[in-house]
Amino acid sequence: MKKFMRKFFKQKKIYLAIEFILLVAIIVGIVLLILKKEPMNEVEKPKEEEKQKEVSIIDVNSKSRPFAIMINNASEARPYQRNLQQAYIVYEIINYADGSTRFLALFKDKDIDEIGPIRSTRHYHLDYVLENDAIFVHWGYSPKAQTEIKSLGIDNINGLTYGSDSTRENIKGNSYFWTNKVANLSIAHRRFTSTELLNKATEKLKYNKETDQENLLKYTAKELDVKNMANSTVANKVDIYYNKTNNMTYEYNPETKTYLRSVKGVAHMDAATNKQLEVKNIITYKIDDVPLAGDTESRLDLKNIGTGSGYYITDGYAIEINWSKKCRECQTKYTYKDGSELVLNDGNTFIQIQPKEQELIIS
Repeated sequence: MKKFMRKFFKQKKIYLAIEFILLVAIIVGIVLLILKKEPMNEVEKPKEEEKQKEVSIIDVNSKSRPFAIMINNASEARPYQRNLQQAYIVYEIINYADGSTRFLALFKDKDIDEIGPIRSTRHYHLDYVLENDAIFVHWGYSPKAQTEIKSLGIDNINGLTYGSDSTRENIKGNSYFWTNKVANLSIAHRRFTSTELLNKATEKLKYNKETDQENLLKYTAKELDVKNMANSTVANKVDIYYNKTNNMTYEYNPETKTYLRSVKGVAHMDAATNKQLEVKNIITYKIDDVPLAGDTESRLDLKNIGTGSGYYITDGYAIEINWSKKCRECQTKYTYKDGSELVLNDGNTFIQIQPKEQELIIS
């Protein structure tokens, strides 16, 4: 009997030892899994950033400040516009009561050989320079814009100071613009620059090259399912009027999933590529424009601080949206009707800020 009991306890000790070893192994395994969780998150984080970088219109992680460049859109200048297609955002805003418009085009992290023609600014263009924390490029200004560029402390490169009437080949010193030779065309329609020269000017003027401001628009690399979104309607053709003699037409091309732009029935061409302008995203909304108090040249003031509604147009469909802007330097916020942030397809965007009394036709 004593022999049996000794043998039994000896075996039990072996089992207890085995159980203890297994328990320790399980505990060690759990600890290792917990410790591995943090490194896994570190691996997952770059994957998320990598996914964001798939957006091609801009590098969404770049801290570079964009250049916001005033582009001449007079009918005489339009045939000479170069590289508007390479802007990631283009604002089109009324210029005078006659319905003429000018572009404020944003370029970021690109090497562009020729941009223009460059033109003067109005004071309300400054609101959109500020909301993008951009370096402002222009040739001249209205009296109110001249005063406010200084009072608002806007980093700017002005052709009146740094321009040249010489051709590009003869440009010298601190000139960051040149003037092309075109027979029988006003000099106001022949002024150009390049990102190389603008970068030199930025260095010379000691402007900050980086920004902490978020991108104005949010993009997705995955194509949006706009057809099945709430409040979406077919938008194969979009007519946007600034007055009876000045209207834009966008016609949808299902093969490229972009809109071809025309002005007053004529294809809007980019002279750099000799191709019609293609637009992936259109944001359009209306605001009041009123005569600028005390101005003698039919200049306008825009009531762009506040809220309103409009449309986001892409991939052959229009979606109702809301917009809001709290102050001049505040970013315009674009939201779906349910209040969530607007997300755009990857591609260039024309923001059409239209006079309130003018017609918008989506068909």
